[in-house]
Amino acid sequence: RLKHSLAAWQTGLAGHGWNSLYLSNHDQPRSVSSFGDDGEYRVQSAKLLATILHLHQGTPYIYQGEEIGMTNTKFHRIEDFRDVESINYYREATTAHGRKPKQVLANLEKVSRDNARTPMQWTNGDHAGFSTSEPWISVNPNYLAINVEAERSDPESILHYYRHLIQLRHEEQVIVDGDFTLLLPDHPIIHAFTRRSAKVELLVLGNFSSRTVTIPIPVSEWKTSAMLISNYPESTDMNSGSPKLQLRPWETRVYKRILT
Repeated sequence: RLKHSLAAWQTGLAGHGWNSLYLSNHDQPRSVSSFGDDGEYRVQSAKLLATILHLHQGTPYIYQGEEIGMTNTKFHRIEDFRDVESINYYREATTAHGRKPKQVLANLEKVSRDNARTPMQWTNGDHAGFSTSEPWISVNPNYLAINVEAERSDPESILHYYRHLIQLRHEEQVIVDGDFTLLLPDHPIIHAFTRRSAKVELLVLGNFSSRTVTIPIPVSEWKTSAMLISNYPESTDMNSGSPKLQLRPWETRVYKRILT
């Protein structure tokens, strides 16, 4: 449903308008928690989501914390929430509908707008470096490991990956104005599409799962391509000799070929 929704915007506005590309905002849970894997494959899935979004046509928006893979937080009590929508929902669900508070809190943890409103995680210091005093809402406890300071010092971080994607958008004109074609529309976990201009074609692949998957795309057609970006450090080129293309858990790759 996600890839068909994104594709519908690409094809519907092609030649008529310009897309705003985003997965996150202040009214939505964190994208890596909603669409990715915010546990074992947090880094890989955050990079995958960034790749898929930035390789579409339009203007990408990066919501605060998305560029370091910030996740949904943990709310243990209704008093931890600040969002009036969440508080009112909890009150109604537990009183008028008689639902158990623990169950309601578990649901709110996944969908509450407060997930996207916790303070930006700058450092592993007090209050995640957001302020010198108690912030209006609690900092996500994982700020000790997930913060800008740590990302800046790690060349393989999500932050540096975003910088690479932004650089590609400046260097590859086909990302700006190339045609969009959705591939494998019925595949349950692979998001694949091409961006094509008169001289260049890009193949964008993403494995939205925690298992290795074989991609039913003819490798021979992309033998002369070069890999532009991948979220695994040792990804394989198309000319490696393997007759099949496989993607590891939450792996994404972008290939480029020159058209003759």
